[in-house]
Amino acid sequence: MSTQSTSTDINALLDDLDAGIFREKLARALSDAAAGCVQHGKAAEVTVKFNLKQIADSSQVDCAHKLSYVVPTAKGKRSEENTTKTPLYVGKGGKLTLFPENQGKFEFQPEGESNTQRA
Repeated sequence: MSTQSTSTDINALLDDLDAGIFREKLARALSDAAAGCVQHGKAAEVTVKFNLKQIADSSQVDCAHKLSYVVPTAKGKRSEENTTKTPLYVGKGGKLTLFPENQGKFEFQPEGESNTQRA
């Protein structure tokens, strides 16, 4: 029996979405919202939304990740919304990863060595 999880590793996924930029955007949005909330005594909101769509007939999905937030200001509020996409592989049990689970190992040779075996 395999002990390998079939659940998505959310920390690894956040690092992979939009090449790690999504995680940075989310951190900034949370910080801005919290600061505005404390500074002005009003509620803030941060929303993350994922839309998944299969890519052709493959075992891949196009993951659209949308980040929106509302930060209170002294006389109102300011908001921002950003949507980007990242193609992801769907593995066993629906596990989302940037690379396929069955990715083969690449064999690299040091420079100057040929493919033939030495005698």
